[in-house]
Amino acid sequence: MKKLLVCTGGGDCPGLNAVIRGIFKAAKKTKEWEVYGSIEAFNGVMAEPPFIIKLKKSNVGGIHVKGGTILKTTNKGNPLQFPVQDENGDIVFEDRTEALAEKIKSLGFDAVINIGGDGSQKISNALFKLGVPIIGLPKTIDNDLSATDTTFGFQTAVQIATDSFDKLVTTAESHHRVMIMEVMGRDAGWIALHTAIAGGAEVCLIPEIPYDINKVKAKIDSRYEKGRGFVNIVIAEGAKSRGGEVVGSARETVSEHLRLGGVAFQLSHELKAAGCKPEIRETVLGHIQRGGTPMAYDRVLATMFGVKAFELVQEQRFGQMVSFKNNDYTAVSLEEAVKDYNFVDPNGFLVKAAKAMGMSFGD
Repeated sequence: MKKLLVCTGGGDCPGLNAVIRGIFKAAKKTKEWEVYGSIEAFNGVMAEPPFIIKLKKSNVGGIHVKGGTILKTTNKGNPLQFPVQDENGDIVFEDRTEALAEKIKSLGFDAVINIGGDGSQKISNALFKLGVPIIGLPKTIDNDLSATDTTFGFQTAVQIATDSFDKLVTTAESHHRVMIMEVMGRDAGWIALHTAIAGGAEVCLIPEIPYDINKVKAKIDSRYEKGRGFVNIVIAEGAKSRGGEVVGSARETVSEHLRLGGVAFQLSHELKAAGCKPEIRETVLGHIQRGGTPMAYDRVLATMFGVKAFELVQEQRFGQMVSFKNNDYTAVSLEEAVKDYNFVDPNGFLVKAAKAMGMSFGD
């Protein structure tokens, strides 16, 4: 029997279990492959002894409806920049991919499928260059991989955000308030933009369009007459004012990204300082967007991605990442997959359509 290793890395995402199930069922049908899962991305491979489990019907059956990942995940311990302490006690970063590649080979795996976003696929690309037979599979709620039209988890995150936004609209109207809802997305504004359009927000603030606080205030003022009116704002966690910086908290570990969050409260403070009169309330959705049952669209997309990834393994088309382009399941090279970040185009149709409906981006 040939041995296939599956990893899930980066943030958790609705649909991860569906893609694991898709890979397992496609592989099992051939009766030629055994499928294994590395716990917490490649940390399971590097652990001593390795923390790797065999996937079987008993632990994979029915998982497509569940959130999270049965293989667990992590955004710490990136083998490209692994933090270690030098002889002086200082933290330095080492490239551990060569050791990781050797460990994968020594464990006898004939192929690897690495499920993750931009950072995970950079690891995939580095391992492929070291001779690891690896396939990438795109996963992120942020929708920030340019080599695929969409990633699974994104639509569920947008639906969760939209459901929450709809509830805020009614309370904003009842109290004549300005409601600010902060959503995830890191450096890309896709979740915020889709939620704002779906929910009918008056203001949408995204990383790709730095905002002028006075223009945001002017939009709010235009919605009020004699103290009556209401405004709903969607703001992406990576949004910033012109000349400003993103808002986040200090890393708990040196290997972590800056932990974004809190821009809703900064916007509230800026509006009050600019003379905004209506009451303002802030809501930060946070990790609610990452969890729970994936919607049907993401279950289908994830399952098809899993089957396609195993198809690439069977065809030995390693060094590729599964992609959904022009309503077709295809593949692109890992090199192409990580080349460009998928930002919202400020001059694209989505933004133009939102502006045509009267939405302000503070620009």
